[in-house]
Amino acid sequence: MDQLSQALITFVLLFSIFNFFTVRSIKLTGIPIPESVALLIPMRNEIANAESVLTTAFAQVQLDNFKVRVIDDGSTDGTDEILRKVKDERFEFISSTPLPEGWLGKNYALHQLASTSSEEFLVFIDADVRLEKSAIADSIALLKKQGWDYISPYPRQIARVPLAKLVQPLLQWSWFASLPLRLIELSKSKSTVVANGQFFIVRNKSYQRAGGHIAIKSEVLDDMELARSLRRTGGLGSVVDGSKIATCEMYQDSESLIAGYSKSQWRAFGGTFGALVAICILFFSSIYPALNALRGETWGIYGYFALFLSRLLVAARTRSTIVSAPLHPIAIVVWIGLIIRSLVYKRSGKLQWRGRKI
Repeated sequence: MDQLSQALITFVLLFSIFNFFTVRSIKLTGIPIPESVALLIPMRNEIANAESVLTTAFAQVQLDNFKVRVIDDGSTDGTDEILRKVKDERFEFISSTPLPEGWLGKNYALHQLASTSSEEFLVFIDADVRLEKSAIADSIALLKKQGWDYISPYPRQIARVPLAKLVQPLLQWSWFASLPLRLIELSKSKSTVVANGQFFIVRNKSYQRAGGHIAIKSEVLDDMELARSLRRTGGLGSVVDGSKIATCEMYQDSESLIAGYSKSQWRAFGGTFGALVAICILFFSSIYPALNALRGETWGIYGYFALFLSRLLVAARTRSTIVSAPLHPIAIVVWIGLIIRSLVYKRSGKLQWRGRKI
């Protein structure tokens, strides 16, 4: 077990170092985008985010032909009232039709938005994302330069409450420390996909070829599954560091964080078996060495500091919080607990998100 743990830690550190120096980041280019672009935003009870996200949306520059389309997905908090008051010639508002059988709510909302969009580029963002002024143009510029079909700029994750500060940095650490990103950009394997639906850009023709959201209508991890569909149909693309051009505060309280992770973690690793394998890997890569460090084992102490260094590298590159880096083993314990909770709730039929059953 010691050797397994040491091997996992070695890979984590090597991947972190490699990605620290090589991961692609969105850079300011000043390049105008002549192609037509549609920014698509689904909203369900987003009264706290509606005005702010639209402000940054309408502030986008370097886009010659640009539309902002928002769908209200059955909000009950007054979100639709805010949207109906928007006066901008680039703005289009859609009210969602009833959710059909077999669809998850967000997937159907995105499908409706995409179905009304003939623009060359589709830009999906969540309502809790805030964009810098040239975020979309600079992201599309990189996509075009690389000849990709899609690009997933990973926003800087904002964490304010204690549980979020502990857990949220693991989002970026999990992809940063597990794959050599520059080496898999041309991969067509679905197993090496990393994507984030908070901010996701795709060529419309590639999206249609992949079947759009119809092909993934019941998938809780719509971002990952959309990227897999794109790869399966010959599309190329990658996750990139978008921490300088976008931010996202997913959870503003502990209750919503627990609910959010519970919603998706049962599927994050492919299913129950994959989740159990992931739990074992997380245990032996992060918790087991810390336990041995507490026992005074030299390799455990080195292992703990290697993980700490990995977290620091990720935080520095993605501008995420570093305050929880020394508590990495505890964060992993919490993450494992959330995975188990998600599995239990899914099997018992108790999973819900925003008032809808998963």
